[in-house]
Amino acid sequence: MKLYDELVARGLIAQVTDEAAIRDVIDNGKATFYIGFDCTADSLTAGHFMALTLMKRLQAAGNKPIALIGGGTTMIGDPSGRSDMRKMLTREDIDHNAMCFKRQMEKFIEFGDGKAQMVNNADWLLKLNYVDLLREVGACFSVNNMLRAECYKQRMEKGLSFLEFNYMIMQSYDFYYLFQNYGCNMQFGGNDQWSNMLGGTELIRRKLGKDAHAMTITLLTDSQGNKMGKTAGNAVWLDPNKTSPFDFYQYWRNVDDADVMKCIRMLTFLPLEQIAEMDTWTDAKINQAKEILAYELTKMVHGAEEADKAQASARALFVGGGDADMPTTELSAAQLTDGKIGILSLMVACKLASSNGEARRLVQQGGVFVNDAKVPEPGYAVTEEMLRSGVKIRKGKKIFHKAILK
Repeated sequence: MKLYDELVARGLIAQVTDEAAIRDVIDNGKATFYIGFDCTADSLTAGHFMALTLMKRLQAAGNKPIALIGGGTTMIGDPSGRSDMRKMLTREDIDHNAMCFKRQMEKFIEFGDGKAQMVNNADWLLKLNYVDLLREVGACFSVNNMLRAECYKQRMEKGLSFLEFNYMIMQSYDFYYLFQNYGCNMQFGGNDQWSNMLGGTELIRRKLGKDAHAMTITLLTDSQGNKMGKTAGNAVWLDPNKTSPFDFYQYWRNVDDADVMKCIRMLTFLPLEQIAEMDTWTDAKINQAKEILAYELTKMVHGAEEADKAQASARALFVGGGDADMPTTELSAAQLTDGKIGILSLMVACKLASSNGEARRLVQQGGVFVNDAKVPEPGYAVTEEMLRSGVKIRKGKKIFHKAILK
């Protein structure tokens, strides 16, 4: 099966601008393509998996990835899928986040001469003269068409700043610049980015002529992208210091039954023939499919050794309450008062809640367990004796943690 057909079979392709041309370019390793990453944090999340595995698939077929760091566009903030304005970051914050991203991307793609490259749109966007940009690019955009774009519609009711209104123009200019200076002939992005991405394709056509072959592909839909990689309102990070390999494994082990085969098809590199056979699995075998998904993705991010440990620990928890390699927080005696620590303070110390208020709400909602027993009320305390043996804390159905007195 050719690569483009495989992408379709895996359910990755949502919309394209010229399927015949795109098929030819991808299948023959002639694509130099970019995917954008706004550096709003110092780690990628599981929500980036679609982009990372796509880059890996395409590079393996001879195509050249460009990881575009949005150092310039991050300073504006993409209104897509948002109801409020994004926090602005400094150039130093963005540069630091970009380096963190690259270290994580290196587990998926190979950087170097003639291979993948990382570029930062701050290198050209921050140098633009505003009047020159208006004259060169602004004339190519219709305000009426821009306002019809879904990304702007979502914000119009609450208010869309002029700063954010420029995001489409900036993203379009990225593709135009990469096309001219890096030989980039293709862009990939989420389905919610379709309007912004078409802006880039149209800008190239209008500025360079109809023979300028710039192609656009969109991947997962906005609703899938928002769902993937988040649990209980918190991001699932690729950085092991933010989300441990165990918690990372547990997240994927606990995906909904209806989503497990979709995730296996889209995100893993298992052969399609094997996945087709797994599609027939029912009942208890669905849990086996979840284990396969969790193991494959944990191995991709954290390595086989950590994936083996996470799987063994998860199985031990399921069958007998074992806690080997469970994320652990060591407490000092100074953190205890009268030989005990309140559950709210304990959850904050273990980073299971960001504040006592959040911990209190979780307890009141019945979502906190200590040694498999539901915590009855926010005033509950864990004793020094319990901590010396180690206390297992569970938040909701998926998040496990161990606290022990050092």
